[in-house]
Parts: sequence; structure tokens; C-alpha cells
Amino acid sequence: MRRIGLATLLTAVVAVSAPAPKNSAPNVTFNKDVLPILQKNCQNCHRPGEVAPMSLVTYQDTRPWAKAIKAAVVTQKMPPWFMDAKYDSHFSDVRRLSEADVKTLTAWADGGAPEGDAKDKPAPLAFQEGWNLKPDLVIEMPNVFHVPATGTIEYQYTLVNYTFTEDTWIAAAEMRPGNSQVVHHGEVWVRPPGSKWMTGAKPGVSYSILEMPKQPADYIDVIGKFNPGLGAQTFVFGDSAKFIPKGSDVVFEIHYTAIGKAVDDKTKVGLVFAKGPHSTRYYMSYGPQAMNLVIPASNANAEVVSEVTVGEEAKLVYAQPHMHLRGKDFEVRAIYPTGESETLLNAKWDFNWQLGYNFAQPVVLPKGTRVIAISHFDNSPNNPFNPDPGKEVRWGLQNWEEMSNCFMGLIIDAKTDPKKVFIRSGPSLLPPSAPGPTLAAIESPSSK
Repeated sequence: MRRIGLATLLTAVVAVSAPAPKNSAPNVTFNKDVLPILQKNCQNCHRPGEVAPMSLVTYQDTRPWAKAIKAAVVTQKMPPWFMDAKYDSHFSDVRRLSEADVKTLTAWADGGAPEGDAKDKPAPLAFQEGWNLKPDLVIEMPNVFHVPATGTIEYQYTLVNYTFTEDTWIAAAEMRPGNSQVVHHGEVWVRPPGSKWMTGAKPGVSYSILEMPKQPADYIDVIGKFNPGLGAQTFVFGDSAKFIPKGSDVVFEIHYTAIGKAVDDKTKVGLVFAKGPHSTRYYMSYGPQAMNLVIPASNANAEVVSEVTVGEEAKLVYAQPHMHLRGKDFEVRAIYPTGESETLLNAKWDFNWQLGYNFAQPVVLPKGTRVIAISHFDNSPNNPFNPDPGKEVRWGLQNWEEMSNCFMGLIIDAKTDPKKVFIRSGPSLLPPSAPGPTLAAIESPSSK
């Protein structure tokens, strides 16, 4: 299944937008008024070599898209930010445009999109070529993966024989696909010394999930992720950093999607070092996962609930929901040992922009806290992206199947065993049943 291009989306939005009167604000120009907004909010993705389909760096790049930009910001399609506004204060990376910025972009488009005086133009932003950070170390797949033109491509796993010769602390990381058209998403995993995962695998050779188990029994951690619009990830919160034990190597996990022509990919990850040691570490964990989900055919608002219980105290600093083409929304709640319940995240889901959310302040999760995810799916014919509304849907890796899970960035004591932080519980332990599991399962005696 191909990602829906932003250009297609913008064109569709423009087609249904009513024309506005022209020359409403002729004094608004690109160089003085519009470019600063684009630099602050858009160019991280809208520049050559990045995931967005058009560049918004220069006037010549931007002028043809003036009306589309207006339509996208008025309807809040852009910048991509899907959080319920009443929870914006929970997060440090809010991408929502101010009302003044929306008015400026609208006035510019309605006024004929003038360029303005060159002396008003701010200096261009300096981006690290090919990166959103400045890596100290780049680890790349040693061989290209040949992506076929058509057909189902199972998840691919490539062991890279780069060995960390000493305990290493990482401040930030960025996973970058060699070809973002075919890389749907991916992770780079730390494989610690003594791990039995991918035993016997030849370094540099890509193995499908049918050949290698995805979930090893021993502990692993994520040092880099790629999703559309995700960008680089930081691991520094107070005294924290990502820890890579001496003797570790890495595994690339990539979900490829055919695009109608055969292409090659050679993905890489860039790492920024941090001085160590640290008293706390950043650990990327699977949060609540509904691997037992069942979504009935033609259901327009199917509810799915999952849960983990906190086994050792942690601080939540990051959350990234993950669903597929039927996903509608995703909520995360914490039920503390006191019985108090708090909604931490409540966002719409957009398959094209799979965002992660950084909390403005770490959320303390005491031992015994239950972390619950509540997701909804549109499996009806009214969902234009639905592969088959007449089909009951269960958990699966491919886009025509479904997922409901949430990657969570946690700060834990450096001596804490990461395997003990989140323990599957409640509705996540129930056998699959249609529909669900639902919120009703949380109170079910069989889910406790």
C-alpha cells in the first residue's frame, strides 16, 4: 500500500475550498512575512531530500503552492499535529500554527502571493546535509536491499557487524532511509552481547520475518526510528542518555512497501555521542499493545483497548502511537496506584504522518500504575483508505492488517532491568474476541 502523497492531499483540499477575495492584504509578502513562518514550521520536512513532496525553501519553490498552503493551514492539515488541543500543554513540540500565522499565509495567498523586497528576506536556515542532526557516527546497511516493483514484502532484518568496543552513551539518533518512497517505517535495534537473536545470521544479509523471529526472548533496545515526519530523536532528559553496552552490535528492521517499480534502498542511522556514565538511562519500550485485537467488518468506530502495568518506577517522556490504514484516534491513560486516572495523550491518527510526541515534563509512573491505550478504527466503506471493509481485521504487520500499540520513551534508573518496567496486563492478556478488547474488558474479572 503506498503512502498518500501530500501533493495529492493539498490538491484535493484546494479543490473543495471556496475561493477567497483577492488582494485582501497586498502588503503581506513572501520575503518579509511568509518565509519566517515556513522556516520555523515547515522547512524541516519541506526541503530537498526530505519526506515532504515539495520544497518550501525559496520563493520560486513556494509560489506555485500558495493556494494549497492556504487551504492546508486553514483546515489544519498542516503542519501535521493531531493532538486534541486541550492536551497541547502536555507537550514540548507542539506544531500548531498560531492564528496570526494562519492569517498571514491566507492573506499572502489571497493577495496574489507577492515576493516582496529581497532585503526583507531572513538568512536561510543551515541544515546538516542529509541529516536533522550532526552525527558523530553513521552506521549504514552494508548492502542495498532490492525492493521489487509489486507484491507483499515481509519485514526485513539486517544484522550489521559494527561492534561497540566500550560502553557507549548516545544523546540523539536519526534513522534515515536510502529511499523514503519505499521505506514505510523502521527501527534500528541494539543487540547486546550474549543475545541469541539472529544467531547464525550473516552480517549484511537481509532476512525476512519469516526467516528470523521479530521478538527475541532477550532484552533489546531501539536506538533509531523512522516514520514519515518523525525526524531525529533526543535521549537527553536531565541526566539521561541512551545506553549501548560494550560488545553490542545493531539490527536494522525495515518495513518496505512496493511502489510499482523496482528500486534499491540502503538505510543508515546517525548517532550523537554523550559523555557518560549517567545515573539514568533512556529506554524505548513497547507500551500497551493489542496483539489480540479483532475489528468487525464494516464497523465505523471499532474500539480496541490494551494495557501494561508498571513493574519498576519510570518517567514517561515520549509516546508514539502506531496504527495502520483503518486507524482513527489513539488515547493513553494512566491509572495510578491511588486510583486516580489521567489522560496523558489523545490524538487523531494520520497514516501519512506518524508522529511522536515529547512531553514537556516527565510523567512519573509509580510502580503499580496501569497504562491503558484506547484506539478506534474505521473499517467501514466510508473510509477511503480501507483495503477491504467487508473483512474482519486482526493484528498483523502489513498495512491491510492492523496494529494498536505505542512506542514509549522512558527514563529509568541506570541500574533498573528494562524487562521489569512494563508488564502486559488486563485486556492485553485476553484471547481475541470480536469486537475488542473494549473498555468493558478493563472491569472484567477475567482481565485482572
